[in-house]
Amino acid sequence: MLSRAADNLYWMARHIERAENTARILSVQLQSEMLPHSDYSPERQWQALLELYELVILFKQKNNSYKKKEVLRFMVDDLDNSSSIVCCLKLARENARVVRGGLPTDLWETVNTTWLDANNLFSNTSWLKDPDKTFDWVKQRSHLFRGVSEATMPRSESLYFTKLGMFIERADNTARILDVKYVARPIQFALKKYQDEDLFSKSSNQSNKKKINLSNSKDYYFWASVLRSLSAFEIYRKVYSDEITPQRIAELLIQRNDMPRSLLVCISGVVKNLSRVARQNNSSSKSLRLAGKLEAELKYIIIDEPFIIDIHEFLTLFLKEVDILARTISDEFLLPLAVEKMKNTPFFSTGNNTDFL
Repeated sequence: MLSRAADNLYWMARHIERAENTARILSVQLQSEMLPHSDYSPERQWQALLELYELVILFKQKNNSYKKKEVLRFMVDDLDNSSSIVCCLKLARENARVVRGGLPTDLWETVNTTWLDANNLFSNTSWLKDPDKTFDWVKQRSHLFRGVSEATMPRSESLYFTKLGMFIERADNTARILDVKYVARPIQFALKKYQDEDLFSKSSNQSNKKKINLSNSKDYYFWASVLRSLSAFEIYRKVYSDEITPQRIAELLIQRNDMPRSLLVCISGVVKNLSRVARQNNSSSKSLRLAGKLEAELKYIIIDEPFIIDIHEFLTLFLKEVDILARTISDEFLLPLAVEKMKNTPFFSTGNNTDFL
């Protein structure tokens, strides 16, 4: 397959997935804002979300405060923000148009109709009256895209590059949604009083050590909203049948191979599709080795209380490794220009390679 075609299929899927996951994390933030946060203002919560996506500088160029309405508009219908929902849907349509001749008609119509409907939906600010309804619409269109692509695309490099883009994007965004808890309210703060006392005492009397409490009544509703945003609440209940705790949430969203959006499942999907692409191109793939190494690390980490304390550092490192993997994939299989754009774009590249037309 030509690198140009592969690049557009890859980025078409990434943009659709990015739009969905942006809707998911905004939904978490809306629900979190209604919960009691004694030490953190609502504006701090919205600022944390922008920090998570490395968009604070871009946002401050157009806005003076981190109010809910301004952040929502910036992340949903601002075309100057390449990670906004509207911009992602527009770019996905542009990528699909470039390879229109190689796409099944049903898939093209799905992507094109999604963009046309988005034009109408976001033509004014009426969507702000019920943003959750808007986010549900974005998620449903993304589900439809995946179902149509799976049902209509031939089992060839076209489908493999499409899935590759989807899994890379999903891994990145699942990590960011899980990390949103710790950007504004790092768990280290909650544990500081234990660390300052006798948690790490050299005393041999272990019974005198305090037990770490990683959850409280306020956090319960937040963690429930995180799970629901990833369509994982029912899965959690079926797997654990117990109270919601950070440790089990981390295990579910990082390491469980029966959770569709877990980091392990996403990276395993990358490995599987990279193997198919490398085999058909008869290449010894550096990106495949990087993905395999990352898959093994996820599979064998031990998720215990010390891991939960340092989970923000783990997720930060994971995002860096995914970024390196994405750059390597672009260098090996896609258009080199994509790598240059990734270096100069906050968060990650737009992947809009219509300059080559």
